[in-house]
Amino acid sequence: MLELTERQKFILTLVIHEYIRTAAPVGSQALVARYHLNISSATVRNEMAALTEYGLLRQPHTSAGRVPTEEGYRYFVSRLIRATDLPDTTRRTISHQFYQMRHDVEQWVRLAASVLAHQSRAASLVTPPHPEKARLKHLELIATRGRQVLMVLVMVGGEVRQRILSLNEPVAQELLSQSADRLTQLFQGLDVESIRARGSQLSGLDADVIGWVIEDMVEANSEVAGEVYLDGLTNVLAEPEFTGSEEARRALRILEERSLLQDLAARTVMSNNVGGIQVLIGGEGTWDELRPWSIVLGSYGAPGLATGTLGVLGPLRMSYGRAISTVRFLSGLLSDLVAETLLDEPSTYKGENLS
Repeated sequence: MLELTERQKFILTLVIHEYIRTAAPVGSQALVARYHLNISSATVRNEMAALTEYGLLRQPHTSAGRVPTEEGYRYFVSRLIRATDLPDTTRRTISHQFYQMRHDVEQWVRLAASVLAHQSRAASLVTPPHPEKARLKHLELIATRGRQVLMVLVMVGGEVRQRILSLNEPVAQELLSQSADRLTQLFQGLDVESIRARGSQLSGLDADVIGWVIEDMVEANSEVAGEVYLDGLTNVLAEPEFTGSEEARRALRILEERSLLQDLAARTVMSNNVGGIQVLIGGEGTWDELRPWSIVLGSYGAPGLATGTLGVLGPLRMSYGRAISTVRFLSGLLSDLVAETLLDEPSTYKGENLS
């Protein structure tokens, strides 16, 4: 890793802060004047030239100031950024909002996306907590038309899957309800392997239904990230980098390309420990379409039970400190909600009980 002098670190930090604030190339005289530096603009200019040689800054035009490069942002995030917490009043307000809907997974996932977007002033993504192993919570069978039956499968953690079944012959609703209740009692809380082992003794309608249940649960196990909730699109489109019509269209395509976002979320779940933060700058050589973007991602949940992803998307010129502190706080708060909802355990995150 490149080693900078303390003064070079200081000047790189100032350039990044100023560029985040103005979205305009930063000159040495502007830095001296705004931050009341006790060194000359010539000295600052020389240090900025050195940082440019190191590949941490670049000069868009000969007569212009400097702007950070992707490597400059990476150095800043990995070496210079200071960890901060959200203000206590903000944390209390957010915690109270979640407490009011803590038993409704879909609502608090949507709220998380809204809070992330508002606090970071960027776009946000959140995936619901996804079980590492699907476990059956409740089963319903509803007669629809003729031989067709709607199967509603509820997993531990709140995930709901629906499927239309075609039976060999019509079955009365009373018998369907009895089968659903019987299978729920037999297999509640069990995973696919356990259900398959115990279900081998079933016959008739129960055997047919449990076969379909196993198929759906196997499919659920293969899905790493599930649905992606987004918010804050207007925040991104208001940034100078995305105000042009073509740039705006590209930004919209990125945010509407759910497979890309699901890929990001899945990789985060697989590579991050719960509570860990990952910062992707310029696509990191993996996603070319993300070259103009920086993304702060975190994972939350209960390891071994259910985990999800949350994150902030914005231009390279995003406020990294604010984004990281917001993602970190929401990660802890959502982990508490998962523990309370799925494990019936009290909140422990930084001493803030949601009740």
